[in-house]
Amino acid sequence: MTPEQLRSLCLSFNAAVEDFPFSPEISVFKVGGKLFALSWMDAVPLKVNLKCDPDDAVRLRGEYPGVITPGYHMNKRHWNTVDLTGDLPAWLVRELVEDSYDLVVAGLPRAERLRLDRP
Repeated sequence: MTPEQLRSLCLSFNAAVEDFPFSPEISVFKVGGKLFALSWMDAVPLKVNLKCDPDDAVRLRGEYPGVITPGYHMNKRHWNTVDLTGDLPAWLVRELVEDSYDLVVAGLPRAERLRLDRP
């Protein structure tokens, strides 16, 4: 996956925006003002931090050792760092990003969730 493909994937979700609150090199993807993906787009290898259900986070780290690791500079219980250099199938990367987005949306206030559901 390229940085452009990651950016396109993250921005494909309803009301997702890209922000640079930390530095111009760190892309932060948000929904409802809350972070769901974070990546150093120029880094080699390309990696992304994604929110994850704690039980799934542990399972995924076991299934993909060295590729999915505890979230770098994040709460290790709720975040994973995913190496996007090609060892994961594209469908799984999309699923992990979508799950992160969905977890963040689920934590938004009801009125905000309802607003996101409108076409």
